[in-house]
Amino acid sequence: MRTHLQATATTQSPVEPPSPPASMRRVACAALVGTSIEFYDFFIYGTAAALVFGPLFFPALGAVAGTVAAFATFGVAFFFRPVGAILFGHMGDRLGRKRTLIYTLTIMGVSTFAIGVLPTASTIGAAAPIALVALRALQGIAVGGEWAGAALLTAEHAPQGKRGFYGGFPQLGPGVAMAMSSATFLVADLTLTPQQFLAWGWRIPFLMSILMLAVGMYIRLKVEETPAFRQSTGRGELVRFPFAEAVRHEWRNMLLVGGVLTMTFGFFYIAAVFVTGYAGSTPGVGVLDLPRSTILSGTILGAVVHSLAILVSAKLSDRVGRRRVVLAGAMASVVIGPGVFYLMQPGSTVTFLLGMCLLLGVLAIPYGPAAAYLPEIFRTEYRYTGAGVGYNLAGILGGALPLVVAPPLAAEFGGIGVGFYLGALGLVSTLAVLAIRETKHVVLDAPAAAPVAG
Repeated sequence: MRTHLQATATTQSPVEPPSPPASMRRVACAALVGTSIEFYDFFIYGTAAALVFGPLFFPALGAVAGTVAAFATFGVAFFFRPVGAILFGHMGDRLGRKRTLIYTLTIMGVSTFAIGVLPTASTIGAAAPIALVALRALQGIAVGGEWAGAALLTAEHAPQGKRGFYGGFPQLGPGVAMAMSSATFLVADLTLTPQQFLAWGWRIPFLMSILMLAVGMYIRLKVEETPAFRQSTGRGELVRFPFAEAVRHEWRNMLLVGGVLTMTFGFFYIAAVFVTGYAGSTPGVGVLDLPRSTILSGTILGAVVHSLAILVSAKLSDRVGRRRVVLAGAMASVVIGPGVFYLMQPGSTVTFLLGMCLLLGVLAIPYGPAAAYLPEIFRTEYRYTGAGVGYNLAGILGGALPLVVAPPLAAEFGGIGVGFYLGALGLVSTLAVLAIRETKHVVLDAPAAAPVAG
């Protein structure tokens, strides 16, 4: 299965030194900007689904069913994310990390811009929701290939002992993107009438993505390919079918990684999407009846806490180990999940803001070290594929399914039902972490490194 393009270099190719500090700062910036742009494009869809997509694209279903359908289209992307992980993982492991990340960024930017110009159901009828779902699927494919590449970009450039810290930069992307998305919608909400926002104002965040695409492309083109990939290529360690090799050697680790990150996805998307509707007056899910400006402001505040917690946990993982930090966050989520919804029940601004900070803060504890932890688990020749597939399996378990089950759980048991569901996801992640070993001492560019988890 291996393609020995340069077999003679197997024993002669020296290990490249880590990137110098100036180059590392450029790599960290490229990873942060790239993931921020990709997840901004991904998240504005979720905010729009909670606020306006129901009446615009599913008017025939009525207020409640239309809102549920809009949430379901948001979840469609999660089922396409593993497809993107396999497709771009193959490219990333065969052609390189840098080139693949250019492709993912382009696909995401173009599909997001297309949503911004998409006619609604009142104009083209049933073709509107069909086109919306198709574009959402493209977003899922693109973001499915993005995370692993951005994680490897920093992890494979970073010096030993600082991999967790530098790996925290791509992890900041979702929090930054959430704040950007909410801020954009907040400005639109404060400057436009409800009628204007529903008619055309919601399109502005999507159209802005084309400008962000240009910025992200410029920055990523400045980054060099990673030393670990160059070393692996020089040793002739490319494999013909990375996904097949990853499944053959690392299927257990990919499943465990999916379990480890399930709670991070569950907490994040419940906070980013479901709570946006739950805290307001969205038909079918609205309970707290808070103003839209309060909800969006709470999301921005939570995203700030999320980002700070990521920096702390990522750096801490270099000192005490990835596993300990991830385990601590997973265990804390078992209690915080139901506790947050109990706290938010009165429907006051203060309790809502505190609840959002807790939801987004606790998930950041295991998420911060993940960009170092996952690359350390998989071998270089199928690292992009293995890390990406495991990560995006968690997206289905923790991203898509909670958004489907949360509305009926809230209708039947109130918000506390959703909270206990999050607690159950935390328990799943806790058990998965216990089955994976520590990895912080792994050398990423060592020849044919043995698997370390299991």
